Amino acid sequence: MASLAKDGKGWRILFLAPDGKRKTLRLGRVDKKTAESVRVHVEALLAARISGLPLQAATAAWLATIGEPLKEKLARAGLIEPVAVATLGPFLDDFVSSRKENHAPATVVVWAHVVRNLCDFFGRDCRLADITPARAEDFRRYLIAQGLADTTINKRLQFARMFFAHAQRLGLIPSNPFSFVTHRAGDVSARRVYVSVEDTLRLIEHAPNVWWRLLIALARFGGLRIPSEAFSLRWADVNWAEGRLVVPSPKTARKGKPYRVIPLFPLFRPYLEEAWEAAAEGAEYVFPEESRKRAQGPKGWINCNLRTTFEKIIRRAGLEPWPRVWHNLRASCESDLAQAFPLPTVTKWLGNTPSIALRHYVDPTDAAYAQALTWDPRVNGIHPNTTGDH
Repeated sequence: MASLAKDGKGWRILFLAPDGKRKTLRLGRVDKKTAESVRVHVEALLAARISGLPLQAATAAWLATIGEPLKEKLARAGLIEPVAVATLGPFLDDFVSSRKENHAPATVVVWAHVVRNLCDFFGRDCRLADITPARAEDFRRYLIAQGLADTTINKRLQFARMFFAHAQRLGLIPSNPFSFVTHRAGDVSARRVYVSVEDTLRLIEHAPNVWWRLLIALARFGGLRIPSEAFSLRWADVNWAEGRLVVPSPKTARKGKPYRVIPLFPLFRPYLEEAWEAAAEGAEYVFPEESRKRAQGPKGWINCNLRTTFEKIIRRAGLEPWPRVWHNLRASCESDLAQAFPLPTVTKWLGNTPSIALRHYVDPTDAAYAQALTWDPRVNGIHPNTTGDH
């Protein structure tokens, strides 16, 4: 039904199509064994077309593994149905839109940055199959040239790998061109600053109202994420009698952890009590509704710009703004707690894991260094944070 021939351009397969026309399928410069293997599958495709019977399992499996160029040749020869060519822009648009409902708005926004970078570099109409490992490496260099931070480049490449891994699962590409394209993340400790209790109290003194005092106290003395967790707090979440606070956690809700419970730590409790006295009659949420509405937009809490006002408060207190002004308050809280309580307990309270805490949050405090100057295990015993492992 099909025969092999060779000329100066390489191997080709000659066959009589179901419509009675003689056709040629050029394979190029491949070895004879490969050409013979393709010929066998071409005969199977012809037999299925003529008889109307299903494809042999071996040929169906072979079709799932071959690249787009050969599929296109088979389609032009009438052996298979025309293959829809997957292009970058529509593929990425479909990926993001199909997952919006199951991911946090902030995550979707980060994806959008990666989509924009990929489409700017490769072009929206670029075929997925044309993006090779070499071009993927060129994309990494492109991100570097954009002046992005190392950690940002690392994260965007992770998402690029995720996008193309999905394309591979769908059979749109034979392999993931980003599989081995990586970039070392920056040193997260370089942007970590410990904000002392004394400095925090100075900030609170210079805060303009009760709500700002509470927001700062919740971040530094309760370890809440700002703004998502603080602005999600309801008065029903406050258990005054047992001294506990249920903290809604929008960030981890989609991972099956919609809330966590923390003690009403004595350093932030007075500010919560002050807010209770100032709250409107029948208020559901801890923070005023007008503040919450201004802070939340179509893309979630990410439209809430608290940094500008907070930096003004920091300067009024005679301090210089530090990197990641809100995150470092939460990290400072976790550093303090880690000096006094077992780390698994601390991470339960703050809603992260020990590995994340050690990498992004916990640093030895000045008090820990001072305590170490007089610490002797023969006299002082083991630190209460010890788990008992050896």
